[in-house]
Amino acid sequence: MKKNTLFWSLVSILFVVGVVWLVLTPTKPGKLDAFAQCINDSGAKYYGAFWCPNCKNQEAMFGRSARLLPRTECSTPDGKGQLPICKNAGITGYPTWDFSDGSRETGTLTLELLSEKTTCPLPAQAGLPESNG
Repeated sequence: MKKNTLFWSLVSILFVVGVVWLVLTPTKPGKLDAFAQCINDSGAKYYGAFWCPNCKNQEAMFGRSARLLPRTECSTPDGKGQLPICKNAGITGYPTWDFSDGSRETGTLTLELLSEKTTCPLPAQAGLPESNG
C-alpha cells in the first residue's frame, strides 16, 4: 500500500512540475524580444505560411522572440490556397516583408537587413555569428 501511495505522490509532483514548466516557459523573454517588438512597432509586415521552410528559417533566427513579429498567416488551413488578406496584398512568395518606406523584400532576410529596413537596433549580445570583414 505504501509503494502505491509513493508512486502516485511522485506522479502528482511530476505532473504539477510539468504544468508549471509549460505555463512559465512561453513567457520567458527571448534574446531578441526588444528587436522583434521594434520591428513590429516600425510598421513592417511579415507574410508567411505554416508549411513554408523559409518562413521557419526566418522565425528560427528570432528563436523565442519570433512570437513578437508582425506575422500574417497566408495559407489556407489545408495548405493548398492563399487567404484573401495576402491575395489583396499581392503576396506571391514566402516569406515576404513589407516595410513602412513602401519597399518589399521576399525571402529569408538577415537580421542585419531587417535592422536596416526598420531602423531597429540589433542587440550586440544577440549571439550572432562574427562576420569576416
